[in-house]
Amino acid sequence: PSFPTRLSSSLSSGINAEYGGALLDAARKLLLRGIHPTTISEAFQVAQSKACEILTSISQPIKLTDKESLVKMASTSLNSKVVSQYSNLLAPLSVQAIFNIIDPETATNVNLKDIRVVSKVGGTVEDTRLVDGIVLTQKACVTGVHRVERAKVALIQFCLSPPKSDMDSQVVISDYTQMDRILREERAYILDLCKKIKKSGANVLLIQKSILRDALNDMALHFLTKMKVLVVKDIERDEIDFVSRTLGCRPIASADHMLPEHLGQADLVEEINVGGGNKVVTITGCQAAAKTCSILVQGSNKLLAEEAERSIHDALCVIRCLVKNKNMIAGGGAPETELSIKLANYAATLSGVESHCIKAFADALEVVPFTLAENAGLSPINIVTELRNRHANGESMAGINVKKSCITNITEENVLQPLLVSLSAITLASETVRAILKIDDIVNTR
Repeated sequence: PSFPTRLSSSLSSGINAEYGGALLDAARKLLLRGIHPTTISEAFQVAQSKACEILTSISQPIKLTDKESLVKMASTSLNSKVVSQYSNLLAPLSVQAIFNIIDPETATNVNLKDIRVVSKVGGTVEDTRLVDGIVLTQKACVTGVHRVERAKVALIQFCLSPPKSDMDSQVVISDYTQMDRILREERAYILDLCKKIKKSGANVLLIQKSILRDALNDMALHFLTKMKVLVVKDIERDEIDFVSRTLGCRPIASADHMLPEHLGQADLVEEINVGGGNKVVTITGCQAAAKTCSILVQGSNKLLAEEAERSIHDALCVIRCLVKNKNMIAGGGAPETELSIKLANYAATLSGVESHCIKAFADALEVVPFTLAENAGLSPINIVTELRNRHANGESMAGINVKKSCITNITEENVLQPLLVSLSAITLASETVRAILKIDDIVNTR
């Protein structure tokens, strides 16, 4: 059977590829020549270890304090996206977002959950901004309050509406006095809840979304309007953790727990217009110790805004790779070609079947420059041949320049990528192929 080569390639010279298909195809050809799967698997493990060693030796160490290099690598990941023309804005913004939540001197990892990326239709991608705090996509309720300074924020998980029984039930009313009594009881119940909120000192109220009943009814909104409380309802369940960590508040499940020590504090809570009639609520100047931030991504339509959000996530992942492994390599198929040549030279020093298998592994790595040249509309065979020749002559940074349709020193074009990306791709692909080679047969069961 023919194994498909699955590649996710980019039009930028920094290409991300899955080597799995190429290695599977190489393994298939070796199997057809009668080489035992265990021999191939062991040889591929040796080749993988040697490949990682070679890649590390040709990489360049960087310091996280070198923002310029980080921006270049973030730009490389953005250059193939729909929003590539905005890479000069989004790349520095992504780097700054990471710097807001880590200490560059000591960091060894990045928790991307500390950066909340929110997309909103309105304006253009150029209006995308970094907010040192929280951005809520929900509008503020109509209480006449749209801006609160020195805010005390309460995050509640109970509903400001009349309680309902657990079972379906009906209340039969026979006269107006009974109806008045029900309305009075309802009014007194909701007023008591609102008084407890006001007594705690809260002037901003965030209400978690409820699926059982209304999180906020008109009567509660009326009382909160008189109390001049800014209200944002329908906070999603998955937002609770980020909001509570950023504000330093505690989610309150009952009105009896409305205490001042459970509230979060912020310098400013404001509802702002982002264009197209859409509004968001921003909370800035949070006084909690947690290092978090938000990115408000804007676009003229939903498709563009969501694409910009995905692109920023890719850029953040690139920078996270650099925090984990502080080394970079060139893009444009340069490291794969250099790796292929050095691995083939290493295979020549060995003997027997192992040498043959490692040479097949080395040849499979050329699928990256081959595919990149193909996607750029160039002649893959001519480009890969010239690329091999350049690298054989000692030009280890020679790569495919897609924009100029030729081979140049790719580092001069600022096409760089994290070492960890290539290491992970080769390691995971070879481990997957080795796992598949260990399958003797497939038994169909129903």
